[in-house]
Amino acid sequence: MVNYLRPILLVAVTLPLTACGVSPGCRAVTGAGIGAAGGAAVGALAGNPAAGAAAGGLAGGATGAFTSPNEVSAGPSPVCE
Repeated sequence: MVNYLRPILLVAVTLPLTACGVSPGCRAVTGAGIGAAGGAAVGALAGNPAAGAAAGGLAGGATGAFTSPNEVSAGPSPVCE
C-alpha cells in the first residue's frame, strides 16, 4: 500500500512549486519537476516509475523551456526568479 502512496505524495508536494516562472531556465526546471512527478505516477501504475519519471521530466522540461509565460503560466516561481 505504501508503494501506491509515494507517487501521490510526490505530486502533492511538487505541484505547488512547478509550472511557474518567467525565464526559460526556471520554466524548464519547474516543468521538468511536474513532468517527472506525473510520469512517475503513471509509470507506477504501469510497473516502471523510473522510466515514467524520466520520460515525464524530459517532456515537462522541454515544454517549460519552449513555451512563453504568455502561453502557459502558473504565476511567479517561489523557487527561482
